[in-house]
Amino acid sequence: MAQFDPRRQPTRFAPHLLTAVAALSVALLAGRVYQPAIASEVPELTSQQVAALEARAFAAAAAPEGLMSPEAVDVQIRKGETFEQAVRRTGIGADDAQALVATLANALDTSAMRAGQKFETAVSRPRGGRGDARLIGLTMRTGPASQLTVSRSFDGALRLRALEEKVTHETVVLKGDVRGSLSATAARLGATDSVRRKAGQLFAHKFDMDRDIRASDLFTLVFDRSVTEQGRTIASGELLFAELKGVVFYRFKPAGAREAMYFDATGKNMRSGMMRTPLDRATRISSNFGFRRHPIAGYRKMHQGMDFAAGTGTPVVAPADGVVVEARRWGGYGNWLRIRHSNGLETGYGHLSRYGSGIRAGQRVSQGQVVAYVGSTGASTGPHLHYEIWRNGQRINPAGIRTDLSTTLAGSDLAAFRAEKARIDRIIAAGGERRQAAPQIALADGLRPAQG
Repeated sequence: MAQFDPRRQPTRFAPHLLTAVAALSVALLAGRVYQPAIASEVPELTSQQVAALEARAFAAAAAPEGLMSPEAVDVQIRKGETFEQAVRRTGIGADDAQALVATLANALDTSAMRAGQKFETAVSRPRGGRGDARLIGLTMRTGPASQLTVSRSFDGALRLRALEEKVTHETVVLKGDVRGSLSATAARLGATDSVRRKAGQLFAHKFDMDRDIRASDLFTLVFDRSVTEQGRTIASGELLFAELKGVVFYRFKPAGAREAMYFDATGKNMRSGMMRTPLDRATRISSNFGFRRHPIAGYRKMHQGMDFAAGTGTPVVAPADGVVVEARRWGGYGNWLRIRHSNGLETGYGHLSRYGSGIRAGQRVSQGQVVAYVGSTGASTGPHLHYEIWRNGQRINPAGIRTDLSTTLAGSDLAAFRAEKARIDRIIAAGGERRQAAPQIALADGLRPAQG
């Protein structure tokens, strides 16, 4: 035990010194282990990302123990089948199917659904393979830019949402040079089928689309379309402008006209009396009008038409307005079609695979309308179109047909055309035009927005 020595002064520590030392120690320790939290900015999510995250959360919450992860199952209502019966084919039980029907009844009448209606379900199947699957969710498109979704909430109840996508209305200006064919190049750039078909019909008045068009020929197409925020084209308007090798077409409807027509920059109608080819896409002429060695008979014989090499199913169009005279089987011609036009002209088409919708004797057809499809019926060595033209009952060389129905606008029609031309020219100069519609997220009748 330590002895007390009266000759030594006792050591004393002032309270404030102890406090200072303690504070300093804590500060040093805190400085070594404490790092201030840095809050990172959370990027704003799109409506699609929110829906995807929500769907995954619902799916995770709705897959009870003993069930596998949800899988997507596409369903299409069959003939004579109800919506509930179609849903049951996914493997879910009767209770789930009835609950789904009751949920959807807030937005639509499921009994009115017809065969062909498609929708997608998400179901979880039992791990052991026994028992009913469980419905996790459903998505059904109800319009070009609208859909209904059903998903399970965290408490297992089915939740219904109606989603309307944002739609952008735009006037598209496509510019490029031909690579392969005009139709294929325009398709790669985003032109719709109807736009490409109309452009092909217009240019067929001025060019042989096989021999006159070369790689690197520049073209421009202008048309309207409506696109969803997911990039789906849900509507396509008319072709407003087309240009190829310096030949231009402006769409314009004169006062009192039944339909719009196409004019050059001066207001001259660009429509000719007869298109140069009866096919709506570039093809190769495999045999011209005149004497040739017959590919089947083997001897020289007069070929009283023109053959176009084209694949089976290639659309054949009427080169001018007219009336169908014959649509029947005719010997070596196979499936045969003949159309009567004005000015004593008739056209004939052989070896067809089939006829266009509604094509029969007595049917009136318009220029550019699809009337048949290329095939290899009758005496044919392969798919091609045999094309003939008669004038006053005599076969003539189709390559020699040149008719012109051009008219020029005047007066108020010319002034209106110039205004429309100026509008289209401004759009081309600007590279296009966009008009956005506000997004709409609607809840089905009787439902309320989700709280908190």
